[in-house]
Amino acid sequence: MSTVLTDSPVFITGASGFIGGKIAERLLAEGRNVRVLARRPLPSLARLGAEVILGDLGNIAALRRGCAGAGTVFHVAGRVGVWGPATDFFRVNVEGTRAVIAACRESAVPRLVYTSSPSVVYNGGDLSGVDESAPLCTQAPSAYPVSKAAAEKLVSEANSKTLATVSLRPHLVWGPGDKNLIPRVLASARQGRLKIIGSGQNKVDVTHITNVVDAHLLAESALAKSNLIGYSSSEAKGVGGKAYFITNGEPVVLWDWLDELLRGVGLPGISKHVSLNTACFAGGVLETLWRILPLKGEPPMTRFIAKEMATDHWFKISAARRELGYQPRVSVSAGTAELLEYLRKKN
Repeated sequence: MSTVLTDSPVFITGASGFIGGKIAERLLAEGRNVRVLARRPLPSLARLGAEVILGDLGNIAALRRGCAGAGTVFHVAGRVGVWGPATDFFRVNVEGTRAVIAACRESAVPRLVYTSSPSVVYNGGDLSGVDESAPLCTQAPSAYPVSKAAAEKLVSEANSKTLATVSLRPHLVWGPGDKNLIPRVLASARQGRLKIIGSGQNKVDVTHITNVVDAHLLAESALAKSNLIGYSSSEAKGVGGKAYFITNGEPVVLWDWLDELLRGVGLPGISKHVSLNTACFAGGVLETLWRILPLKGEPPMTRFIAKEMATDHWFKISAARRELGYQPRVSVSAGTAELLEYLRKKN
């Protein structure tokens, strides 16, 4: 490992989440000096040696403390979900990212790795074999992709001679320890609410958590090289300010894969179907009800969810392979077997 990466502390926002927490665990296992930002105590990471800084993205003092003397900031924190006031998404994802960038500049942090999302290129239809040339979205039925696109744009524009930045777009991250994607699928299946939307043949990329962590550390190394070589070099220009899709590189038929997971934990496969038009109509009605009444939580269906579950979403990762040296090392089949074993033991 390069000395330039081991001498200075690393600061991670969003360490209470799946991706941020796993990045912290990997870096601590490698003997790195790790600070994490979290809204609540994280005793498991603290026991491993992390310095836990309590606060959120609106806490400027906490951000300054985390960035002070840091060599790399991994900005993973963000507002996720498909429902809620747009102001909340923009406050956390856009203004929070703006605050992180400002703290990096104030403390002369040389590297910033931002965890973006493939939803930044949402277009309402199929995304089949899309690469990084796809335009950032400015409109969507959910504020999440628009806010993430705006935040990614800030990160790209912040790239400079003194602060090298890169954005990563991991798609549908899963694996042991996931508290969001797979648990929600299992809960919906147990409640009998899981239905195939559309043809059931849409292909999507899924990304094992190990591969996602690998990508973040490779991005850090690529930025470190650009810091050492100089901003004017071709290598620095090739990485700094850019965004990369991160996936397993092997799209799956979404509903077949989910069916395999359900059967693997002893649940019935998915047999109910609903058309995309019907799901979109239902989503629109439910969104209206949730706004008018208003009801707590998220609607069980929204127009955004309907389209995401019925359309292709798979992306080219040739740029990440070429420029970051990214190579998915946990396959979908191996990762699925690992996940099923984990779920069986847990339940």
